[in-house]
Amino acid sequence: MSVETSPKLGWIGAGRMGSVLAERLLRSGFDLAVYNRTPAKATPLQDLGATVAEAPSDLAGRDIVFTMIGGDADLLSVTDGTGGLLTGSRGPGLLIDCSTVSSDVSGRVRRRGEEIGTPMLAAPVSGNPKVARAGMLSLVVSGPRESFDRARPYLHLLGRSVTYVGEGDEARLVKIAHNLLLGVVAQCLAEITVLAERGGVARSDLLAFINDSVMGSTFTRYKTPAFVNLDFHPTFTGRLLRKDLELGLEAGRDLHVPLPVTAAVHEVVSALVSEGYGDEDFAALLLLEAAGAGVQLEPERVDVDDGLHAIDDLARAARGEA
Repeated sequence: MSVETSPKLGWIGAGRMGSVLAERLLRSGFDLAVYNRTPAKATPLQDLGATVAEAPSDLAGRDIVFTMIGGDADLLSVTDGTGGLLTGSRGPGLLIDCSTVSSDVSGRVRRRGEEIGTPMLAAPVSGNPKVARAGMLSLVVSGPRESFDRARPYLHLLGRSVTYVGEGDEARLVKIAHNLLLGVVAQCLAEITVLAERGGVARSDLLAFINDSVMGSTFTRYKTPAFVNLDFHPTFTGRLLRKDLELGLEAGRDLHVPLPVTAAVHEVVSALVSEGYGDEDFAALLLLEAAGAGVQLEPERVDVDDGLHAIDDLARAARGEA
């Protein structure tokens, strides 16, 4: 697709994930305007050619605008708050929200967009910034089918997998269900790791076995370095996981589905935040579990593979470095 005939794009939210995805669009040659509440975070994107907007409303004339922000309140603020994207008499040609928010707030934003002729797609993502940098994210999308067909080429620039699940806000439920599984698996992994360590098994040995078994996964592999060497630099924080667990429990109540395991994990993650680990990576659940068992953890200082080296190779190849 030539840049001359391609749409003018907008991006709201230049955090850890949003900045990586916006960069992918810039490197594909698109005219991109970016808004971030803290303007300095958008400077690296400006250096790559993005225009930095002073308010979300400055992007209302764009053909397609993506949002990637922290939660319900933030989405409402950038769309319907002072200087919001959808507060004028017209909005962008299409809004694609990649955030993880509630179906209630998503519906409110969708309805506001419809009032001024802006359709909306919900397109939350699965993966961390390293995966995003290589274009290997998974996206789940819902909204008007015509809008999805229009957006499909740009969504595929952001990730390797794009799954369409319905005309409404179904994507929100799918993403929340995904993150409930994420929390439950993380807590279970923390429990068995501390159990094995108490029994004299090195964490690196346990996880090497798990990762090469039928229970191993991309997730268990890329969390292995954190568990082995106690590096909890955040890819997804405990505070954000707690928010998503609460959204899942709310969905369970609304749909009359009991979620006893999710409820138990929510209690543990809430304790993680209360103990001061809310802004660490949620893999810090390992520390909470160890404290409860009276186990003193030390970094093993072992060079372990996170399973994502192949993704790094793909990213370098895409940049012409390999």
